[in-house]
Amino acid sequence: MKTKLRALTSLALVSAFALAACGGEMDTQVEDQGTPDPSASEEAGADTAGSDGDTESETEGEAGAVDPADREAREVGGPETRLAVTYDGGVAVIDGATLETIDQFEAEGFVRVNPAGDGRHVFLSEGSSFRLLDLGTWGEPHGDHNHYYVTEPYFSEVTVDGDAPGHVVSHDGIGTLFFDGTGEIHSFDLAELSVESDLETEVAETEDAHHGVAVVLEDGSRFETLADRSGARFLDADGEEIARSEECPGVHGEATGPDHIIAVGCEDGALIWDGEAFTKIDAGEDFARSGNLFAHPDSPIFLADYRTDESGEEPMTSVALINTETQSITTTDIDAPYNFRSLARGPEGEALVLAEDGQLHVIDPETGEHIEHVQVLDEWTEPEEWQEPRPAIRLVDDIAYITDPENQQIHMVDLTSFEVINSGDLDFIPNEIAAADGRPAEGVPEEQGHDHGEHGHEEHDHDHADSEDDHDHDRAEAEHGHDHDEDHDH
Repeated sequence: MKTKLRALTSLALVSAFALAACGGEMDTQVEDQGTPDPSASEEAGADTAGSDGDTESETEGEAGAVDPADREAREVGGPETRLAVTYDGGVAVIDGATLETIDQFEAEGFVRVNPAGDGRHVFLSEGSSFRLLDLGTWGEPHGDHNHYYVTEPYFSEVTVDGDAPGHVVSHDGIGTLFFDGTGEIHSFDLAELSVESDLETEVAETEDAHHGVAVVLEDGSRFETLADRSGARFLDADGEEIARSEECPGVHGEATGPDHIIAVGCEDGALIWDGEAFTKIDAGEDFARSGNLFAHPDSPIFLADYRTDESGEEPMTSVALINTETQSITTTDIDAPYNFRSLARGPEGEALVLAEDGQLHVIDPETGEHIEHVQVLDEWTEPEEWQEPRPAIRLVDDIAYITDPENQQIHMVDLTSFEVINSGDLDFIPNEIAAADGRPAEGVPEEQGHDHGEHGHEEHDHDHADSEDDHDHDRAEAEHGHDHDEDHDH
């Protein structure tokens, strides 16, 4: 069943951008299951595009000029992916099928982007705040299926303010924002995210300010890193500490795996929280730092970067495979350098590494063997400063989106055929990338904000809320391995 759904996803995307390239008319009613409709991008951007085809909004940078409630929503036949791509001075919203720019918005300073976790919004770290951007794609549960909608993107004035915004995490339907400058933890229900109203958050604090991360669970309990960066602790809903480990020097890189396992990287291995106790998995070397971890909902193995040069001057060429069942760490040589934006997990849990040889390396996480290599980019070299653009990868189902700063492009790789199936030109140099796939997160109220009685249900296919939907939700939670390099201040 999973293989069939992934094949449909890829074929749908191929059909979408192929029809768009032919310039033919396309019916706005989508017939195939999960088929993204390129006309959604054209219609969504129609009001902001100039007569010369420029997709840049006339009100760029003036988020309050249009009431977000006035945007027209349109029902589509399945989830439609949209991408948020940052560049020097702004952020662009990209259609995930055609790779065309839907809209662009100005932003101040160096901005970072993270999925909010609800399948619709992203947070930009802009100055001293997290700022909410609506990518304009979402789904709503309705009985045993979902309904999907698109509208114009909207860069809001909804912010959560604080000193040095850092990690964004989503888990159990709860979003968590961490401020490095104060150690403040702001949590909220993902179902309450909206650019139409202020966001109310629950606030807690770590023992002291530090570059860290927290995960708040549905019952109010939380996982958080220690202020001296020596490990992590777990607190109950009343804020009482129930477990602590100081066996993880340089703690960094939270990711959530199956059965609600939370893992963080250390300078000598990894630290695992299984819901009851901490377990340290030793790397077997004096210094072997894993600073960014990536999980898959069906795999007990976490993919992580692996640096053995304590000075950080030598490039990383091996990745770590952290097995939480056997409590062991193995490494696999990539035969080429890579960096902290190079890692992701494939649809079957494959370890994906985008290396400086321009290839996407596909690795079996169980054996460490290389399954496939896909030439996507020209050879490239990691820039000296971590803020400078370099290729980055994001996954949605079986599609890998890969940025190409050198050629000002973005590429789509189908991980069922291991082929580059589309490339889009950009009028800016891409830096960071995040994706929203339009699927509703767990906890989103049924029929929120729409009268489904007006829709012709027989005229389109439904995305049924079965085990496959649950798999997609879990994957969204599992793939938020964070792209914060350890060797910088931010």
